[in-house]
Amino acid sequence: MTDTVIGSDKSLSFEKTWGSSTSSGYCSGDSDSEFEQYFTARTSFIPKPKKEKDEQVEWGKQQDLSVTEIQQKVKEYNAQINSNLFMNLNKDGSYTGFIKVQFKLIRPVSVPPPRKGNATQDGAGKKTVGVKRRTSFYLPKDTSKHLHISSRTRAREVIEALLKKFTVVDNPAKFALFERTKRHDQVFLRKLSDDERPLHLRLCAGPNEKALSLVLKENETGEVNWDAFSMPELKNFVRMLQREEEEHVKQIVQRYALARTRMQEAQAASSTPGGSTPG
Repeated sequence: MTDTVIGSDKSLSFEKTWGSSTSSGYCSGDSDSEFEQYFTARTSFIPKPKKEKDEQVEWGKQQDLSVTEIQQKVKEYNAQINSNLFMNLNKDGSYTGFIKVQFKLIRPVSVPPPRKGNATQDGAGKKTVGVKRRTSFYLPKDTSKHLHISSRTRAREVIEALLKKFTVVDNPAKFALFERTKRHDQVFLRKLSDDERPLHLRLCAGPNEKALSLVLKENETGEVNWDAFSMPELKNFVRMLQREEEEHVKQIVQRYALARTRMQEAQAASSTPGGSTPG
């Protein structure tokens, strides 16, 4: 199931043939002046340590191919495809095909508010502007998207198309497209420049996702830049952290209470006549 993105020399268009699952989790029930809601599909607000070692490496620039080389590579690529996600050559020397982008975002994304309920009427029958609503949520883990693009489509256009598909209103500059490869059980990431052509990378690497995959991540490196969030967003994040902290404290208290109970039971059993003595 895919979406279609026209190349850089034309406006972007989409063909909705893909469905995504709705994120689950808790939302803020507190009534703020902004009435913003935040959903999470993550088990924890605090990012978990990575299980795999990702490292940025510098690869050479994209190699230009002749028309003959492109024809040969497209033929070899299609011969390895087990689905209908083929690449097609155009008369002008360009080609079209499919790329799969995996989402690995740490922080939530923002979507526009629902249209209904934004305007109400007061007692005099006059329309009043409703309270502005904004929803932020974590994309479900392992979310991915297939896009049908041209060999002329740039990385920045791919990012904009993905955000538009999910109706994300965040600035596209906050995100970056990465090339992910694996060598000798080591995972390497390389950030694509805005002008790089993802379909060219896909063609040169072949259809095997293990050889090369494309990942959408936050553009920043290191800690999250909290200054980029609004005050209502930060207030909701604080509430989420507080709830998570309370849950962790509850689990720890229960764990120690259970351990204490077992120790007391063991002590009582050892002091009882005929009771077994711990080894």
